[in-house]
Amino acid sequence: MKILAAVLLLAAQAEPSKDDLLKAMKKAATYYRAKVARHGGYVYYTSVDLQERWGEGRAGADQIWVQPPGTPTVGLAYLKASAATKDPWYLDAAREAAEALVYGQLESGGWTNLIDFNPKGGRVGKYRSGKGGNWNSSSLDDGQTQSALLLLIRADEALEFKHAAIHDAARYGLDALLKAQFPNGAFPQVWSGPVAAKPVVKASYPEYDWKTEGRIKNYWDLYTLNDGLAGSVLDPLLEAHRVYKDDRFRDAVERLGDFLILARMPEPQPAWAQQYTPEMHPSWARKFEPPAITGWESQDVMETLIRIARITGKQKYLDPVPRALEYLRKSLLPDGRVARYYELRTNKPLYMDTRYQLTYDDSDAPSHYGWKQESRLDRIEKQLKGEGPELPPRVDPAKIVSSLDGEGRWISTYNGEGLVGQPKFARGFAYLSSAVFSANLEVLAAKLK
Repeated sequence: MKILAAVLLLAAQAEPSKDDLLKAMKKAATYYRAKVARHGGYVYYTSVDLQERWGEGRAGADQIWVQPPGTPTVGLAYLKASAATKDPWYLDAAREAAEALVYGQLESGGWTNLIDFNPKGGRVGKYRSGKGGNWNSSSLDDGQTQSALLLLIRADEALEFKHAAIHDAARYGLDALLKAQFPNGAFPQVWSGPVAAKPVVKASYPEYDWKTEGRIKNYWDLYTLNDGLAGSVLDPLLEAHRVYKDDRFRDAVERLGDFLILARMPEPQPAWAQQYTPEMHPSWARKFEPPAITGWESQDVMETLIRIARITGKQKYLDPVPRALEYLRKSLLPDGRVARYYELRTNKPLYMDTRYQLTYDDSDAPSHYGWKQESRLDRIEKQLKGEGPELPPRVDPAKIVSSLDGEGRWISTYNGEGLVGQPKFARGFAYLSSAVFSANLEVLAAKLK
């Protein structure tokens, strides 16, 4: 009988009931909303005593983060919980997060990486709410504006377009995003108003010495693909077209695809760079981001082109991918990863030392940057063949439910792994993570369905 009881107990732990899922979700979300949120928004990490908070660096008491995995990430998880449970409590939590983003929307239409609710704070933007300062540079870096727009669009839809402030902010931001798209389909990293028209030309190698020439102070105004911008900007454009039935957004998707075709470099390196000058030469950005072919962004571009091809049914968006795949396979590092940078023309993996001098030796490369990245080439090739996206590893809902503590917290412990924002935690430091909370809530919501 004892053995049978143990077997039954293990089975119950492995397969939580609907009631178990609902209780765990509400317990965790109630704690996070009541204790971790500030002004309806969130940061990346919070100490378990709730006294310290971090985004990209230490956060002030009245600051929330826009850049993922901050406020939009948590708000989108609430929306998924709302759809799965039909509980209006989650929609109300998502509304609060969306309202926090409305407060911090810049007059230029987008967002920067954080919102400061203290009008006298040190990092206040020129907010449409009229309660900010002078900083008015909307950013597409690291998904800042993209994620905010996604939450506003989906919250607007879930609220049946009846929340005037959220609806207005979503449409205002989307209109600004369209005005920030260059005629060739590219986007800048940052904008403060409509971008100026420039000639539409194909990518080419610079004829000048790019190692010593061609640096541009305002590199954020250039055509940018850095840090997965192509894929992340595609998401709000697609959602805007789906929700608002406005063909301007579908047109913007096609123009983005047209730019990605133009931006592929010629042979012998038929892939992509991080950013381009108006003449479509690869360009410098930060001091550790040289003109080069980039393995990381090239993978994002190929994935984006495949998505655009599937949506539009147009073969031209698939045409650049096979040759780029072939080139990158031949360029893999001995450990099977891709280099972040390959030198123009020579194709040698390119690094920098701690003095930020170009080198082919990675032994002294600064640790804050991803000089080598995982290869997604096999997955991309499957997508190209129409085999569909690779599903993420299955997370066991039972473990998520059982790991929730008595207060409703999923507590993480730092063990030296790389973390978004690069906080300087000591090993063994316990903290609450917005990424973990959001991912766990979404897994449980998906299990309910």
